[in-house]
Amino acid sequence: MNTIKELDDFMSNPSKRLIEDIKKIDGDIMVLGAGGKMGPTLCKLTANAIKHADIDKKVYAVSRFSDQSHVDDLMSYGIIVIKADLLENDQLEALPDIKNIIYMAGRKFGTSDDQSLTWAMNAYLPGRVADKFRKSRIVVFSTGNVYPFVKVKSNGCLETDPVGPVGIYAQSCLGRENVFRYFSNKYKTPMLFYRLNYAIDLRYGVLLEVAKAVYNNQPLDITSSHANIIWQGDANESAIRCLLHCSYPPEILNVTGKEMIRLKTVAEKFGKLFDKAPVFIGEESDECLLSNASKSIEWFGENLVTVDDMIAMIADWVKKGGQTIDKPTHFQERKGNF
Repeated sequence: MNTIKELDDFMSNPSKRLIEDIKKIDGDIMVLGAGGKMGPTLCKLTANAIKHADIDKKVYAVSRFSDQSHVDDLMSYGIIVIKADLLENDQLEALPDIKNIIYMAGRKFGTSDDQSLTWAMNAYLPGRVADKFRKSRIVVFSTGNVYPFVKVKSNGCLETDPVGPVGIYAQSCLGRENVFRYFSNKYKTPMLFYRLNYAIDLRYGVLLEVAKAVYNNQPLDITSSHANIIWQGDANESAIRCLLHCSYPPEILNVTGKEMIRLKTVAEKFGKLFDKAPVFIGEESDECLLSNASKSIEWFGENLVTVDDMIAMIADWVKKGGQTIDKPTHFQERKGNF
């Protein structure tokens, strides 16, 4: 891939299994917080799946959308764009009542600096949204950060394992889940908590950060020795298909790749592709933030883009000087300070 459009087209191309599942989802679909890293391609993927399925269903994208070019791009796919600040109650209440909600709004970076805004976005706003859309089904984006660090040999946390959030961001995300759970219990609203670990595309993510370190001869901290990753297109597909699995009480689903990647091994693979020797600092820990995705793979099947696919594509992108998003994942962070 050479351009952002080629990348968007690749991530927005629906699989046969998504096309079949979109036919089973009754009602229109609204994405709240659609302006982030994943939201635009999720909306486009949904719209394309509907088009391929040849069904009558609308897609709504809601965000503040400060960049008009993003609005125009989404509208070119037939997506209904609504500019709204969800923290403004009159703007939230003015949104149409839609049967299916994918909730992506939230705050991660800067959470330690402005804790009040973090809690407002991640725990207060969910209550307002859950009350407004009490008659909808809601897929709630959450994070694997709600789990504690576990031994690498454990194969990661299951949905049934105890939570143990480290830091304000993770704590507030667990707050998000619990506030949504309260309203699910109150109104019997079907929901699903979508615990995502490290979505990847060519412009951002764990693999890009490793690749850039190797390519630029910068030291790579391997203290957080292992991580879970998933291609953004696969993550978006799972989020849409999760609308068929919302339940009361809320369902919980870990969404990530089936394997745990070892950062040192990945860096060495990039080193071979770049003909450069990686530089490592730190000592590999045997405890990391890891999730077990066996349940989501049982539901939805294997992810379509493999780790080796991602490594090859990102290496090529970096060598070409492809555009990147300056939003580091901070995957090395072990105290929850984002």
